[in-house]
Amino acid sequence: MRLELEDLRVPLAAFDLSLSTTLEARVAAVCGPSGAGKTTLLEAIAGLRRCTGAVRLDGEPFQDARARLAPAARRLGYVPQEGALFPHLDVRRNLFYGAARAHDVDSTAAHVIAVLELDPLLDRAVDALSGGERQRVALGRALLSGPRLLLLDEPLANLDPPLRERIRGHLLRIRDELGVPMLYVTHDARDVAHLADTVLRLERGRLVEQGDPQQLLEPDPGALRFRGDRPGSRGDRLRPA
Repeated sequence: MRLELEDLRVPLAAFDLSLSTTLEARVAAVCGPSGAGKTTLLEAIAGLRRCTGAVRLDGEPFQDARARLAPAARRLGYVPQEGALFPHLDVRRNLFYGAARAHDVDSTAAHVIAVLELDPLLDRAVDALSGGERQRVALGRALLSGPRLLLLDEPLANLDPPLRERIRGHLLRIRDELGVPMLYVTHDARDVAHLADTVLRLERGRLVEQGDPQQLLEPDPGALRFRGDRPGSRGDRLRPA
């Protein structure tokens, strides 16, 4: 993907989210302390937050000084932290809800269902699913909408370590087998190390660092931390899984 953000600005209560950057990556991880504007950034790209400036994906403007595409027209798959499944629909109907191009679904649905191991769940009720199963269904629903880019807001945050590792494997398959790029908000060091080509660090709505995770992050005995952090400080330490 090539995602261009030009003078993007979103007013917030404590500060404004304000940044310009270009991302060229399969998976870009967005990191930073709580309240830095990470979720707001995803919502602005998805068209769910009013903002100024320009947003372009692979050269196509989602918004600029002349026009603004509606969220549905952007062809983005957005998975919020809680998954946001429809409780009155079973897994099958959740998966195919919003599959905008029905003629494409038959050719991709079997692959998506196989990658995410969803076949045994198709006739289950949503309230009978575990947390990990809910996240896989939410990912499947986003993928079956035919997205050009997945926006993931800490999709593994509420899972225990063994389950996080398993779902992380599914995300690797989405990246490698399905070829869908991702913009991925996380506090988890292993997400960055195993998934991301590029990492962005936000602080109070500003982009303070961007680049190769291996160059920006430094391992220590307890976590991965940004190399620019002062010795002995917590900085923006990422949680180890």
